Amino acid sequence: MTMSRLSLVKGLGPVLQIAEGHSVDLPGDVHHILNERTNPTWPTTWFVPNVTGKGPFADVYSVMANWSANHGAISYGHVGADLIALASILRIPVAMHNVPEDKVFRPSAWSLFGALEPQAADYRACGNFGPLYG
Repeated sequence: MTMSRLSLVKGLGPVLQIAEGHSVDLPGDVHHILNERTNPTWPTTWFVPNVTGKGPFADVYSVMANWSANHGAISYGHVGADLIALASILRIPVAMHNVPEDKVFRPSAWSLFGALEPQAADYRACGNFGPLYG
């Protein structure tokens, strides 16, 4: 599964977050306790991101500490690389992701904005080129 979230940041615009991972089943008593903390009439999918051991994907807690809200849109399959490519086309910076580096495509011009820091380069490139639609 891939969880994504598009946040609208005042003064910046849209920013995308992506987490690839898997759905999990929790024991019934654990699910009940956690589900009652929100609105149990909402659909619930328990999602565990793939962790990398560093940065916002150091562990599951780090992902949630860096996620802009406690929910997102879930897609079946690992489609994070496609979302990153689409975001670059639309000039939307990606704040965080755990997509393997060899699967990520960004336009070659992005490297001129910081080849050693591709996510930071997203912000600079998107700011420089401006939104595709605006």
